[in-house]
Amino acid sequence: MNFITTKLEGCFIIEPKIFNDERGYFLESFNENTFQNAIGQSVRFVQDNQSFSTKGVLRGLHYQTGEHAQAKLVRVLQGEVLDVVVDIRPNSKTYGEHISVLLSAEKQNQFFIPRGFAHGFLVLSETATFFYKCDNFYNKESEGGIIYNDGSLNIDWQFPLNELIISEKDALLPTIENAKKAW
Repeated sequence: MNFITTKLEGCFIIEPKIFNDERGYFLESFNENTFQNAIGQSVRFVQDNQSFSTKGVLRGLHYQTGEHAQAKLVRVLQGEVLDVVVDIRPNSKTYGEHISVLLSAEKQNQFFIPRGFAHGFLVLSETATFFYKCDNFYNKESEGGIIYNDGSLNIDWQFPLNELIISEKDALLPTIENAKKAW
């Protein structure tokens, strides 16, 4: 696996080594030792989640606060998404900055997001199956979120905003300035 550092400390794009032959392909999608050595920290995943969405569905930007904060290892099993994270760590030199990563089943790439980041994704293909590991269990009382079109973040979703499919809950999220503090 190839671990690519990003401008946001602790976030890594992960590209697998894919072995193709006449039967199909094989890849190692996760190896705890390789993963922890590459990111330089111990992360123990305790929950796997999966969603299926259609083109234009935007889910996010979500996070968990305090002791219920979650690190995530995300990937696309079918289709293609634009994955976005925003640094919400209050003492970070990149607080309020974001990065976008194109994740696809074709490339089999993954994205590691440490605790302290808001996360969301937009489906670019006709459908997509999105899969992620979390290092902490979900806790409803610790939910936080930031509106996808916060002007101070200036996220380019690479999709017509008037064609987005957004849940009522996500459409009502606050700006980063008014969001629940992560810590």
